[in-house]
Amino acid sequence: MKLEEVKGLIRSIPNFPIDGILFRDMTTAFLHHDALVCMKDELVRLYSDKGITKVVGIESRGFIMAPMLAAEIGAGFVPVRKPGKLPAEVIEEEYGKEYGKDRIQIHKDAIGPDDVVLLHDDLLATGGTMEAAVKLCRKCGVKRIYINFLVELDALEGRKLLEQYGEITALIHY
Repeated sequence: MKLEEVKGLIRSIPNFPIDGILFRDMTTAFLHHDALVCMKDELVRLYSDKGITKVVGIESRGFIMAPMLAAEIGAGFVPVRKPGKLPAEVIEEEYGKEYGKDRIQIHKDAIGPDDVVLLHDDLLATGGTMEAAVKLCRKCGVKRIYINFLVELDALEGRKLLEQYGEITALIHY
């Protein structure tokens, strides 16, 4: 399977979660073994030689590919979660998104100055969630940050918000 075929498996849902939002639903692509393998293989190709020590997945759909990628490239997996989901001491960042405000957290001891981090999420819209994740990683003093998405919504220009933080890749563009 090729990435263009994976794109064809992604469902578009108008007016979700609120009116005016066209939601790109990755779960319909995740249903297909060949689509998962295609995306995983492309991520491995992009990141296997970058010296990444931790793949940080953002709740919740970032948890699908990030652990698979971490295992394939010999890195650890670190979850970034919504408040109240992590049991140990956390650091937190608030951010705005296209339909409200939210917060994310990471375990304070999950990453540090020796880590090269790949931040991964399913979709780049306005970039607020990923920028908050970048700020969490920077607070932990990581060596280097890479940023990846499965899908990027180009018209929303979220990439512009993130370019200052490091290399950004997306597998599929709308």
